[in-house]
Formats: sequence, C-alpha cells, structure tokens
Amino acid sequence: MQFHKYKKALQIGLAVLISNLCAITIYAADFPAKEIRLIVPWNVGGSNDISARLISRIVAEQGITVVVDNVPGATGAIGMTKVATAEPDGYTIGMGTSSTLSMIAQNLTTLRNDQFAPIARVTTDQLLLLVPADGPATLDAFLEKVKKNPEKISIGTPGSNNLNHIFAVMTGRVVNTDIINVPYTGGSKVVVDLAGKQLDGAVLKPSESKTQIDAGLVKPIGVFSNDRIKTLPNVPTFKEKGYNVFPYGPLVQMAYLVAPAKTPPAVQEKLIAIFSKAIQDPRFKQASEDGGSKVDDSTGKALGSEINAITKTLSLVGKKIFVPETK
Repeated sequence: MQFHKYKKALQIGLAVLISNLCAITIYAADFPAKEIRLIVPWNVGGSNDISARLISRIVAEQGITVVVDNVPGATGAIGMTKVATAEPDGYTIGMGTSSTLSMIAQNLTTLRNDQFAPIARVTTDQLLLLVPADGPATLDAFLEKVKKNPEKISIGTPGSNNLNHIFAVMTGRVVNTDIINVPYTGGSKVVVDLAGKQLDGAVLKPSESKTQIDAGLVKPIGVFSNDRIKTLPNVPTFKEKGYNVFPYGPLVQMAYLVAPAKTPPAVQEKLIAIFSKAIQDPRFKQASEDGGSKVDDSTGKALGSEINAITKTLSLVGKKIFVPETK
C-alpha cells in the first residue's frame, strides 16, 4: 500500500516537473515578448551609457526594444543590486564593470558574482591620465608637480575603490607620494570638472573624454597600459616612461552584461544571442574602437570565469592600494 502511495507521489512529482519544463521551454521560445530593461549603474553620458544606448539601437533592428535605465551610485553597486534582486525572467539585465567587481572583491558591497548570470562582454578599455588644457604638457612634468606637492594634487575618478581609483593612487606612488582622490558618480561629471579646472587630473576611459579632448578642453598625457591607444598614438604609456603602475599584476577595465542568477538557461541563451549579435555588429565595434575600447566575443560561462579571475586579482590589489601598509 505504501509502495503505491510512493509511486503515485513520484508520478505526480514528475508530471509537475515536466509541466514546468514545458512551460519554461514555451516561455523561452516566445522570449522576448516585451521590452527589456537594461540598467546602467552610471550617469547619463558616460562611456557605459554611450555603449548601452548604441547597443539598444542596434538590438531594435531585431524587433526588440531595450530601455536603458541609469541608476548611478556606490560605484555601480546600487544599480547592480536592482539587477540581482529583479525578477529572473530575462526582462531586467544590467551592465557590470570592473569598478563594481572591485567593490565585490573588497567586501564593500553585499553583492556577489554568483547573484548574476553572465551574458556577454561589451568592451575592455585602457585608462588615461588627463589634465586641463593648460595643465602640465607631459607626463613627466605632471609627475614632477605631484612629487613637489604631496597630498595636494587632486585626481578625479568615476567611483572609488575601483580601477580608476587604483591608478589615481599609483600616479602618486610612482613618485613616492600621495594624491587626493575625488570620486564622482560617473565619468561625464569628472571630465566637466576637469575641463573647468576644478581638478588637477583625472583617470578616465578615452570614450569618456574624447569629445573634450577633440575640443581642446582637456588633454591626455599618459596611458595606464603596456601599449599605446590606437586612436591616441602620441600619448605615451607609463611603462615606456619608466613608471610601473602594475606592481601587483595586470588589471583590466571592462564592461559586461548580466542577468539575475536564476534566469532560466534557455532565456540566458536567448539573451546571449540577442546581445552578442549587437556587440559584434561592425557599427558597434567601430564606434568602440574609435573611442579607444576593444571588443571581443566572450559570453556565458567563459565570461563568468574571467569575471571571477578579475575579482580575485582585484582582491589582492585592493589590499595593497587601499589598506595602509604596516611599517
């Protein structure tokens, strides 16, 4: 008698499971049936916002509406928390960055990488040191100014405790002194204050500062990378000038798309297909490269592995940069 009850319960359980799987399959087949909300955890006008809006326009050609929603604050953590806690149905996704990974790596947010399902990498970027138009003409001249004015030179960054902040600190450390870091909620605000001479310097992506560079309002004097930027061939790297800004290992600034972790795998695959097609579109790649960014094809689990590896490196570097060393 008990065996028959167990068999009946098992049959009911299997029927429910099959029904749910069928429902998910049908749901995925119809996805997306409405607009997708893309949360960008930075201000309007910044490089991530620019990328997101170009992607949304290209995705629209697939008959899919993507609405960009800017939710800045806490170095990206406020916006990404909204993504992590959203309904895992594929209709809310977000743009993660290495800046928020740095917050995760240093336990400065309750967010964790396992709260997200990686979709596709958007860009990787080299970062620039910029000064106002009438600032020091060369990297050497700026660093000499930093050296002669310890703890008086201000360098603006979008967010704090992130890669931009790390490189701002390293700008002082390569000449054995400290700078004043001034964090903002996005690159667009940093470059405005830099052009207005409210800052001595700034660490930004080329795409965040290209308009002001072209207008002669700010000027790039150094690249935080081992290679020069293709679109700024006359700007030297710190390395070629003999300054080591990677004493604890290489770091990369990147932006990538994620969905909430419990988004059904079939829906994740749909999202990967939709957004990878847009990111690999020649128009997006060209616009990104013109802005000094690189575009590759990292998606799904492979992207997830990269995200975890970068977080691990940032955990090590964060302890070296942001925690006072004991003497």
